[in-house]
Amino acid sequence: MEDLIKQAAYLKGYAEGLDISPKSDEGKLIMKLIDVIGAMADKISELEDRVMDVEDVTDELDEALFSMADDLYGDDYDDGDYVDDDYDDGEYDDELDEDGGDYFEIECPNCGEDVMIDFDMIDDDSAIVCPNCHEEIELEFNIGADEDEDE
Repeated sequence: MEDLIKQAAYLKGYAEGLDISPKSDEGKLIMKLIDVIGAMADKISELEDRVMDVEDVTDELDEALFSMADDLYGDDYDDGDYVDDDYDDGEYDDELDEDGGDYFEIECPNCGEDVMIDFDMIDDDSAIVCPNCHEEIELEFNIGADEDEDE
């Protein structure tokens, strides 16, 4: 960027060396254009410095974020390449939670949010309530029914 500022200063000195009359219309125009070029070069230099400052802050934030993600996810998180392999396009997946109990994920028919259901919640015969919209979720199970039997 220094080069642009030097070029603007060179143009100003060159124009002054040509003895361009600042009283003629053409001289006034050329001198104004050279002044504008100098001001633009200064502003571009200032903006470039600000962009470099923003890049530095962004890099620091990026490193802090990756550090926090590494603390949270451990080795499973790899600099933005984290993929949740357990998600299966809205279908529920059988999983094991920290306590060793089975749970599965369903979509709440009322609010559309994903809800984790523990099998113990079903065994207790208590109503399943969505933690997001607080509406009751009705579960239907077709145990042993084949799709071919519907015909």
